[in-house]
Amino acid sequence: MKVEIDRDILKAVQIAEEETGSKCYLVGGFIRNRLLGYESEDIDFVIEGDSLLFAEKTAEILGRKRIIKFPRFKTAKIVYKKKAIEFVSARSEKYKSDSRKPDVRSASLFCDLSRRDFTINALALSVRHTDTSDLIDFFNGKQDLVKKILRTPLEPKITYSEDPLRMLRCIRFSSVLGFKIDPLSFSAISENKERIHIVSVERISDEFFKILGSKNPVKGVYFLFRSGLLKEIFPELTDLCGIEEKDGIRHKDTFIHTLKVLFNISKVSNDIKLRLAALMHDIGKSKTKYFRPDQGWTFHGHDDKGSEMFFNIADRMKWSNDIREYVSKIILLHHRPISLAKEEVTDSGVRRLLFEGGCLVDDLMLLCRADITTANKNKLNKYLENFDNLSKKIVQVEEKDKLRNFKPPLGGDDIMKLFGIKEGPEIGRIKKQIVDAILSGEIDNDKDSAMEMLSKIIMEEKVQK
Repeated sequence: MKVEIDRDILKAVQIAEEETGSKCYLVGGFIRNRLLGYESEDIDFVIEGDSLLFAEKTAEILGRKRIIKFPRFKTAKIVYKKKAIEFVSARSEKYKSDSRKPDVRSASLFCDLSRRDFTINALALSVRHTDTSDLIDFFNGKQDLVKKILRTPLEPKITYSEDPLRMLRCIRFSSVLGFKIDPLSFSAISENKERIHIVSVERISDEFFKILGSKNPVKGVYFLFRSGLLKEIFPELTDLCGIEEKDGIRHKDTFIHTLKVLFNISKVSNDIKLRLAALMHDIGKSKTKYFRPDQGWTFHGHDDKGSEMFFNIADRMKWSNDIREYVSKIILLHHRPISLAKEEVTDSGVRRLLFEGGCLVDDLMLLCRADITTANKNKLNKYLENFDNLSKKIVQVEEKDKLRNFKPPLGGDDIMKLFGIKEGPEIGRIKKQIVDAILSGEIDNDKDSAMEMLSKIIMEEKVQK
């Protein structure tokens, strides 16, 4: 079987090989994906020789002027037909104990492939012989592909200690590809878990979000937990583990519940931010857990506390404002629909949910449905029926009142002009009165109704004076 590669690219590297006198090999993920029947966005070549010179020659043949070079790492990249093509000299790497930045030296192809993360990524093909019968496979990577197992070419302790990011990559590949992790490899991850702290939070986040976006995010998060990596990265989640008992009253294991919620949400949404919200929605429970003899275990205020805690996590991980605002708001509001669904659903309650949730209401409702993890079928059906009723009410109120992404019909400038006062706390107080009146159904959500109420407020203010 031929490993298909763009003809222009293949021809270019073959000519570059002739003109530079270097040997060129197709390596890594491109071969792995093709053998698995997947497309591959990027193409990686290992050069036994000067990779920078080789990249320049290839770019010249392909008519590409822009070359991205990293001389220290003997790496160069060009883009052709929207594909990233990377060239790296066959090399060995030596790491210091406190750094992921290696000292790089030229080496043989065998040495280069041996330093790869997994045997399935340590496959190579000469650009002169692209048939899989000519596959260069020093570490039985093709056999591991068939067995669907993740192993390291070298002793796993060495592989993970030198580059701790590979521990996350291992779990990510397991989640994405559905592969098993070799027991020795998994043990080595546990033994080296603390080494993850020398990796930048940006690189950690990149792998973590790929795990969350995989077909089986629960498997990935569970492996992070079992290996000890989750406690190193997100101790707020592992703090949810365990069942406590007092006076014969127990509470459920919140971490297990969280995994069930993540599983439920992953069946209905591929949105990584929503999956992240599902994973983090109950983090406040570890800080608000309290036992009351008359009530049992309570977690009052865990939504507020969880939202606050997520802001700290997002800051620590250097996540975007978009992620920070979205997830913290979902956490803050995730109990509102649950409380509403338990009671008789009123228009005013739905208005407030639409006002506070805005464009996140649909995602919030998806999470709340996913949050139902009871094994009692009668309870499950009842909860789902309540949410169905709430969903219908939301549609009815939204169609009537247009409150999603609500903005007050009167702005601060209108109030200042009519009252003849300057900007200050008084304006905020009056705006709140108008908003509360709209949400409670006292007045309609339009400018005329708001103006009428404002006139009444002005008259009342004059009388009081």
